[in-house]
Amino acid sequence: MAERYYQPEIETASREQIKQWQDERLVKQVHHVWNSVPYYRRKMEEKGVTPDDIHGTEDLYKLPFLSKADLREAYPYGLLGEELKNCVRIQSTSGTTGKRVVAFYTQADIDLWEDCCARAITAAGGTNEDVCQISYGYGLFPGGPGLNGGSHKVGCLTVPASSGNTERQIMFIRDLNATILCCTPSYAAYIGETMKEMGLTPDQIPLKAGIFGAEAWSEEMRQDIQKTLGIKAYDIYGLTELSGPGVAFECSAQNGMHINEDHFIPEVIDPVTEEVLPDGQQGELVFTAIDKQAFPLLRYRTRDICVLSREKCPCGRTHVKMSKPRGRSDDMLIIRGVNVFPSQIETVLLNQGYPANYQIIVDRVNHTDTLDVQVEMTPEMFTDNLGEIEKRQKALVDGLRSMLGLGAKVTLVAPKSIVRSEGKAVRVIDKRKI
Repeated sequence: MAERYYQPEIETASREQIKQWQDERLVKQVHHVWNSVPYYRRKMEEKGVTPDDIHGTEDLYKLPFLSKADLREAYPYGLLGEELKNCVRIQSTSGTTGKRVVAFYTQADIDLWEDCCARAITAAGGTNEDVCQISYGYGLFPGGPGLNGGSHKVGCLTVPASSGNTERQIMFIRDLNATILCCTPSYAAYIGETMKEMGLTPDQIPLKAGIFGAEAWSEEMRQDIQKTLGIKAYDIYGLTELSGPGVAFECSAQNGMHINEDHFIPEVIDPVTEEVLPDGQQGELVFTAIDKQAFPLLRYRTRDICVLSREKCPCGRTHVKMSKPRGRSDDMLIIRGVNVFPSQIETVLLNQGYPANYQIIVDRVNHTDTLDVQVEMTPEMFTDNLGEIEKRQKALVDGLRSMLGLGAKVTLVAPKSIVRSEGKAVRVIDKRKI
């Protein structure tokens, strides 16, 4: 199948053209922020920087960073870049820690965001002949609204299913012949698990592609979902702070996500020294939104750990690729001095044939960190043979020691005993008082 593009003149533009767009838009955006956002202007003044110091992307490093702490401090209107009368919508993060982050949008911001999501749907093979079922949450969470708008722009028949009510999800997929499913990867895995229990085989499911994001997921989990649902599973990346899903998306090559560089400039930094790292080195991803009007974030620290690559892509797109996030600098667990990412644990489990239903419980006993991984067995694995369970637990303990370099306790639990999530899965429970 020939590669499809939603906006071919942008998605396959020359590097020179992309640089020209970025330079022009960055200079304009810095002036806009300086004049409209007193909070960020103060940060620039503290660093001794004015808009006259920024002539293009080569001067980006001179600007101060923004973090989620800044967004919480400035809540709700402190980073607003437009008069409220020009704003038409807000979206918000889940707010699991501290105050919610509230992002504002003008109509132009929404149009650009939906274009980014339309690029992602088209890259997954979507056309106006497809039925696209959006099973991300709607409301304040941006997953549903963003892909809903992108689906409309592509011309798909859009099913705004939202999350939850899994049996109804499956009914719509089958009755409406849905060909594209958009949701979190953990929910896709649960839908696939439920279909399997219903006796449905992949060739009885009309889906051909899935667009899954909003949480970290491993390559092993991708292969598992593809096999269960009989689809090609594509990654999508975004943050509420930057608009929502669609900041970057996967193409048919499935080896990294193209960043929409006409709207977002990426950098990778050392999370400790804040030094900008060259392409190919792993570090924390930083984004500058160069044409957002209502919520124009400059050098926003995402906390996501990844690598940038400018290698030529077989799909023909010229925009830089980011790797699948390898964890988050703020989600990274430090256990007995060792850096541990949940994705590493997931890889071991999936490699040994377990479903991606697990919880990591970290505690501190007698001043020593403990790591307990609770893992669901499949119905086929489930047994009351204690010897068999101990053997399986030992294999996982050995696999985790090899991957992480430290010992972990593994507890195998009965099928369906870990609570399923219809949104982002809760993987880590950290009981330490640190």
